[in-house]
Amino acid sequence: MKTFTKFQAAYSLVGPNIWGTDDEVYYDSDQTPPTDAEIDAELIRLQTEYDALEYARKREAEYPSIQECVHAILDDDLDALQAKRASIKDTYPKPE
Repeated sequence: MKTFTKFQAAYSLVGPNIWGTDDEVYYDSDQTPPTDAEIDAELIRLQTEYDALEYARKREAEYPSIQECVHAILDDDLDALQAKRASIKDTYPKPE
């Protein structure tokens, strides 16, 4: 399971002109640092967004490779390729 850090949340909020560690963030002098509440809210948003795409990551891991797709096209075996893709989509449905 992926968890996001304070640094990642701050980066998402203010952009790349920061430095630090996972839990300590330093800002340029012309930046207004986000509040702890804003960072906490961004951590929740990032985690929710990441979790919502779990089905896509699982599908991608099992989908046929580009090489397998090319071979299916060249070998006139598109029906089997589409059946495999449909099976994976059924196994990992997109949430509604």
